[in-house]
Amino acid sequence: MREKIKKIDYWLVAILILAAFLYGWNIWKAGYANQFYTAAIVSMSKSWKAFWYGSFDPASFITVDKPPVALWFMVICVKIFGFHSWSIVLSSVLFGIGSVFLMYKLIKPYFGRLAANLGALFMTLTPIVVANSRTNNMDATLVFFLLLAGYVLHKSIQKHKPLLVLVSFALIGIAFNIKMLQAFMVLPTMYFFYFIASKQNWKKKSLWTIAATASLAVFTLAWPLAVDSTSKSSRPYIGSSTNNSVLNLAFGYNGTERLLGQSTGTGGAFPGMNSKNKGKAGNMPGGNKPSQSKNGNMKKPSGTKPSGSMKKPSGQIGQGGPGGNNQAPGKNQKIANSTKTKQPSNSMKKPSGKMGGQKPGKMGKGGPGGKGGGQGAGGGIFNVGKAGPFRIFQTALGQQVSWLLPLSLIGFVIAYFNEWRKKRKWFKFNKRQTHLLYWFGWLVPVYGFFSMAQFFHPYYMIMIAPPIAALAAIGIASFVENKTKKKKVEELAEHDSKEENLANDDVVEVEKEAKFASKVNTYLMAVAVLATAGLQAWYVYEYYSWATYLLIIAGLAVAAYIVLSANKKFNKKASLSAILVTLLLAPGFWSLTPTLSGESAAIPTSGPSLLSSNNVNGSFGSGSANTKMISYLEKHNGNATYLFATMDSNTAAPYIIKTGKAVMTIGGYNGTDNAISLKKFKQLVKAGKVKYFYLTNDNGNNNAIVKWVKKYGTKVSLSKYGGNSTSSHAMSGGPGNSNGTLYKLSVK
Repeated sequence: MREKIKKIDYWLVAILILAAFLYGWNIWKAGYANQFYTAAIVSMSKSWKAFWYGSFDPASFITVDKPPVALWFMVICVKIFGFHSWSIVLSSVLFGIGSVFLMYKLIKPYFGRLAANLGALFMTLTPIVVANSRTNNMDATLVFFLLLAGYVLHKSIQKHKPLLVLVSFALIGIAFNIKMLQAFMVLPTMYFFYFIASKQNWKKKSLWTIAATASLAVFTLAWPLAVDSTSKSSRPYIGSSTNNSVLNLAFGYNGTERLLGQSTGTGGAFPGMNSKNKGKAGNMPGGNKPSQSKNGNMKKPSGTKPSGSMKKPSGQIGQGGPGGNNQAPGKNQKIANSTKTKQPSNSMKKPSGKMGGQKPGKMGKGGPGGKGGGQGAGGGIFNVGKAGPFRIFQTALGQQVSWLLPLSLIGFVIAYFNEWRKKRKWFKFNKRQTHLLYWFGWLVPVYGFFSMAQFFHPYYMIMIAPPIAALAAIGIASFVENKTKKKKVEELAEHDSKEENLANDDVVEVEKEAKFASKVNTYLMAVAVLATAGLQAWYVYEYYSWATYLLIIAGLAVAAYIVLSANKKFNKKASLSAILVTLLLAPGFWSLTPTLSGESAAIPTSGPSLLSSNNVNGSFGSGSANTKMISYLEKHNGNATYLFATMDSNTAAPYIIKTGKAVMTIGGYNGTDNAISLKKFKQLVKAGKVKYFYLTNDNGNNNAIVKWVKKYGTKVSLSKYGGNSTSSHAMSGGPGNSNGTLYKLSVK
């Protein structure tokens, strides 16, 4: 027992506790988090059919825009603990902590405890990792599975068990069914690492690579092919696809459109997003002209009620949302555009300065805290900066993930240099070099993709967090290792002399080489500290100009200390403390902001703006349900399958969450999906499965179904049950916004 206790890495334990605090504290204030996925969680917990397909509604009319694997874990948490604000994000919290642990396990066998602990710490204190781990989006789950796949691949090399290679690539296939092609961004480094690290001959490597690729294909395509091969009349419409196909969703909306710009779903142009439909009128719900269905022969949706084979999640959301104490949504009041049920205390001062993709101290309209709506606090919906090789360094994305990026790049050079000089043949890689190249091979394609991509959210930057954390940690650890070797010059010279029978002149040459290597380490680390501190100084200037000068002074002081102490006895604790304190204070504070504010947004982000008492976050997926309208519909709906039909999911989500009943979204997430034709819709109305249609103002005016509803539907006056003639949804700048009108439908 004592031996086991001695083996415990208490620094790792402390880091995991820190991660648990940052990711888990205040999640009971999460409200509905991302309502789009929360509605799916409710629906999937009520029906096995909805569970399998990842349906948005309990009747399985349409799916969400991602595969269901990540949602499965969330539903399991809800089934175990009941439906609460914390239970819907619990799996993300656990996967976030798990990712920190995997960082440690990946690095330790190659570079030791110091590097492993630093890698885990840097991952923990990456702001976008904190923000993602506090919401019910899929990214925290995705990164965990990618790290797990990498860990299994490394184990297959270390243990000489090639079968584990198949498991590793199978995990990538599972990750595909979390966020589709985003999971494949690590495949280049997986293949490359296996080829350079495996000690097998080329023939065996090739055979195992083919087998691994087959394993990848099986686990990647199992769910998509199972769904696509099912009759369209027996399954839900695939949300955000153009032809009701999972593979179309994977390679279109969740594939090429991420790089080239969106041509489906949201037709309107957003900041930072190149839309092929830009300029077309009203492609956004709430605009004028969403696309119409051209296929009048679309299969009729199943229209079946939830089977009831799964119990309704316990713990209905009452006052203030799940686990909250505020007024429940749906009291006919406007709800702030936020996924949180409780705002931070008004006693907290608003940070000075604003944030966005502009120059320090400036921000255009529509930025966080600005007047543009649709921009989440601290980052915005599509506030991703200007495409180019330095986009990841820009404030829009950099403030979320790039705090240690200069250190990671220079750290890679330091560590690789220290390993390269230990051998004679440049084309042969030792174990440490293969591990370094694994992380660098992860960094490069992800960095390259997001430098060019036209359609993504800032929180996708979690994909680049692991390699940044790993390379920065390894760089520091390699520098410390180089500087703390006792009598390193003499020992290196003596070792080389014995091994290669070098003459005295050669020994002197080796000593000179070792001293040169020490100088290279010194100056590279000094440059890394200066560059990193300088970048961080730029990031904080938008909020705290005084902190900019402190960071610059601290960076200069630490860099000077590293250089001036190069020829003296190296003080490991002092040097490490100086570097870490200087370079972690700013990102550490940024990482703390989602925790302090209880942030759990549809568009997760971080930054001091979250601490503002008038913070507005979340944007998409932050609506409210009109409880009086719900009462009216439940009283007059009879045996209808759907509580009502509407254009988009942001209008429908609060009602699904509140009631657990099906709401038909004929246009899917943004109101632009061709999920059902007018002919099929009229058939459902005639069959009594849809009796009401709720239309927000100017929502889909050019949609054939909307035209028919306006022409033949009967307006229901909300004043009949004590309300206004319209109900309100406080969705600023997105689908489901403004006021709405309820229509009663009938077909003669």
